[in-house]
Amino acid sequence: MKIAFFDSGMGGLSVLHHARRVLPHEEFLFYADEAHVPYGTKTRAEVEAFVAEAFAFLVGRGVDAIVVACNTATSVAVPAMRARYDLPIIGMEPAAKKALALDGSRRVLVVATPITIAGAKLETLIERVDKEHLVDRLALPELVTFAERQEFDSPAVRAYLQREFAPYPLEAYSAIVLGCTHFNYFKAALREVVPPSVRFVDGNEGTVNELVRRLRERGELAQAGTSATTYYYSGRRVTAPQELARIERYLRQLDRVYAL
Repeated sequence: MKIAFFDSGMGGLSVLHHARRVLPHEEFLFYADEAHVPYGTKTRAEVEAFVAEAFAFLVGRGVDAIVVACNTATSVAVPAMRARYDLPIIGMEPAAKKALALDGSRRVLVVATPITIAGAKLETLIERVDKEHLVDRLALPELVTFAERQEFDSPAVRAYLQREFAPYPLEAYSAIVLGCTHFNYFKAALREVVPPSVRFVDGNEGTVNELVRRLRERGELAQAGTSATTYYYSGRRVTAPQELARIERYLRQLDRVYAL
């Protein structure tokens, strides 16, 4: 199997990071659209075009499945891609249902990019699962910018989080839903600025579980072999040592915050 993970930037590495633990024998391609990151502040038409270009590239590389490891791209473009291509396409969904199930009485805060927060997909999801009207939403676009420059736990990051969370009485919340894959890098910084009773929930596990389910249905999971990953930035294969070292720093950060 050749499984592609696609994101606007480096956030999708958090989904790949989990998938490599669950699927130790598969071949992976990771495509970060570094030429156009961030997606969350772009127009829907721009995101649709970027996703279509990335999919054409990945399908041309003979991938067997594509994980859209980007909540923004999922909400904007996945239905059109599923209509166009006959292969498993797994998208991201903010884990609001999972977060609500943790408590059921206290509030939940979904944080994501502006286009995800304002999108019909999230609105429909919350209407379906939030029967007690416990879910609030907050756009945190600057976290994508911080993540792309590998600034994960600086005073500027913590000041930004404190400022944006200030209107919310976080003691009344049971969970924060990380509705953008870039946000997983900031679990340590988040842990410093929110009460310890607030849990972090993301969609990575559910997305990878769905990928496994789909591949198992098709009888396409490898039972042996060595895993390998090839990286691309907007269609350009990453081979330079300094760029591979950059990716490795992201993966080390994910190792550090994996259990938070």
